[in-house]
Amino acid sequence: MMYPAGPGSGDSPEGFPEQPSLQPQIGNRTTQTLDAFFTCRKNVLLAKSSSSQVEGDFAMAPRGPEQEECEGLLQQWREEGSSQVLSTASEGPLVDKGLAQSSLALLMDNPGEENAASEDKWSSRQLSDLRAAENLDEPFPEMLGEEPLPEVEGPMWAAIPMQTDPQYADCALLPVGALATEQWEEDPAVLAWSIAPEPVPQEEAPIWPFEGLGQLQPPPMEIPYHEILWREWEDFSTQPDAQGLKAGDGPQFQFTLMSYNILAQDLMQQSSELYLHCHPDILNWNYRFMNLMQEFQHWDPDILCLQEVQEDHYWEQLEPSLRMMGFTCFYKRRTGCKTDGCAVCYKPTRFRLLCASPVEYFRPGLELLNRDNVGLVLLLQPLVPEGLGQVSVAPLCVANTHILYNPRRGDVKLAQMAILLAEVDKVARLSDGSHCPIILCGDLNSVPDSPLYNFIRDGELQYHGMPAWKVSGQEDFSHQLYQRKLQAPLWPSSLGITDCCQYVSCHPKRSERRKYGRDFLLRFRFCGIACQRPVGLVLMEGVTDTKPERPAGWAESVFEEDTSELEPTSSRTVGTIQHCLHLTSVYTHFLPQRGRPEVTTMPLGLGMTVDYIFFSAESCENGNRTDHRLYRDGTLKLLGRLSLLSEEILWAANGLPNPFCSSDHLCLLASFGMEVTAP
Repeated sequence: MMYPAGPGSGDSPEGFPEQPSLQPQIGNRTTQTLDAFFTCRKNVLLAKSSSSQVEGDFAMAPRGPEQEECEGLLQQWREEGSSQVLSTASEGPLVDKGLAQSSLALLMDNPGEENAASEDKWSSRQLSDLRAAENLDEPFPEMLGEEPLPEVEGPMWAAIPMQTDPQYADCALLPVGALATEQWEEDPAVLAWSIAPEPVPQEEAPIWPFEGLGQLQPPPMEIPYHEILWREWEDFSTQPDAQGLKAGDGPQFQFTLMSYNILAQDLMQQSSELYLHCHPDILNWNYRFMNLMQEFQHWDPDILCLQEVQEDHYWEQLEPSLRMMGFTCFYKRRTGCKTDGCAVCYKPTRFRLLCASPVEYFRPGLELLNRDNVGLVLLLQPLVPEGLGQVSVAPLCVANTHILYNPRRGDVKLAQMAILLAEVDKVARLSDGSHCPIILCGDLNSVPDSPLYNFIRDGELQYHGMPAWKVSGQEDFSHQLYQRKLQAPLWPSSLGITDCCQYVSCHPKRSERRKYGRDFLLRFRFCGIACQRPVGLVLMEGVTDTKPERPAGWAESVFEEDTSELEPTSSRTVGTIQHCLHLTSVYTHFLPQRGRPEVTTMPLGLGMTVDYIFFSAESCENGNRTDHRLYRDGTLKLLGRLSLLSEEILWAANGLPNPFCSSDHLCLLASFGMEVTAP
């Protein structure tokens, strides 16, 4: 319902004729008093009428009788007890039928005049009608025997709620600004009449195509989004480590890392049914880009790992903007015809690049590895401030990836993860055979405590006979009759990766390369197999009819002496895969203060965790389970993290994306410390 602008507001609402500014002067002009008189009579009849349309001549109030007749009627009205009528009208009294009929006759006997002066006078009448009607608190009862007014074609009239100040109730006039300051209250008994605006056709809402699944509803507007999506910083720097030392007790190189799936625009448009709950404006890339850049600037990480980065957006907008923020960026697009990929950005003021290794999971000719997912592995050298003197910090290996989504193909997920771990093992391996600190992050499309998650954290997985859908735990397909099961070996030897997730060429050997001399090689002339006549050998006199004699003292077989020293090129354990990187998760995947699991994404309104930050900080044993806050010396230390949210909180903010979070994933942010050692 539209409300008329109050006197002095300066605005005329759409559908209402603009009214001149009127200054009430009580008792100065008889015509104003007559306005109140005719307004009372008119509203008595309007309150009685059951029709929303009245005759045009009656609605467009006639301009009034001559001055002498008006004064006579006013005197008659005063003698009949006008004060009693007005005072009891607000209490819902019965109105005299004769009074109503005389008012109707008076109004109908004076047709309207078509001139400018009368238009100004009608504006005064209309405002008086609006003011006088406020004295009626409830509609008058129907009067028996009265014929209803005939309905004719004329302008439509709408009910507008009004209020009045008590001190002006007798004359039904309001002071300037009273309507603007009073609060509107919609009371069906307190009505005035004005021309109704043209009805605005309403657009039909799109039909929700998913049966049995409710559409996300926006939160109440009085609750700001930033208060709903408030994320706390959890500080662990004051907690002791396994040796009882606090994180700040020794010199440390501290840095922050963010992992974020920013939702490629192409992928969003291809799966538009996932975002029907979002207003189209917040899905616009320019709007989303500005929000993403504000997040990057606000948290200001030293290392930024991004997934679902659309290639044209990266080169045209993201990379130039991140470069202006002080980042050096590396990008790897997905193979095939895909338009998005992964990016790793770091600040050259904090790190120096040692090497960068893009990882492609696609292998031609292998059905297990025919997907276009990729990863990116960087080896960074932390730059220690000069004020610390001659100190050194170990290199840092950062791996970023986006694993296949398909919940049914757990075998593909495991093979892709094995390739990434083999690349990390090669890049992070030091000269003594150990590994430098490692951070592995990204969208793994697997839920916590799934077999894939446990394999990364625990370093071992027995997969033989496991249903493929069970690897990631995203969905339950146990009800299906046919289920793909994992068979050993999971990938062929031609892939060049062992069951320990290491490249064959990188497999450690227990002995140095042999240096064979001439005398050693001559011993093979008289080995056991060389002294046996091959089956089917053609007998040729002087050529194949003689048998070589073995020198005295030579062993029957020279290979038996050194077989224990030879290292096999590849070892395959039946039905089991392993890795030795000692990774653990930054997040615990549970909110103890709320008693709810953490959520990083909400596909179709269902919250789950699929994004992770793993780091090489081997935990110490603590009873039946390990505690992620207890570490060994010489590894990364977790100093803090940005808390995640629960599904209920994201529901209150209309899910993801929303006006403040422009991706369908939440960003992950953690702070780490690395020990600084003297040379």
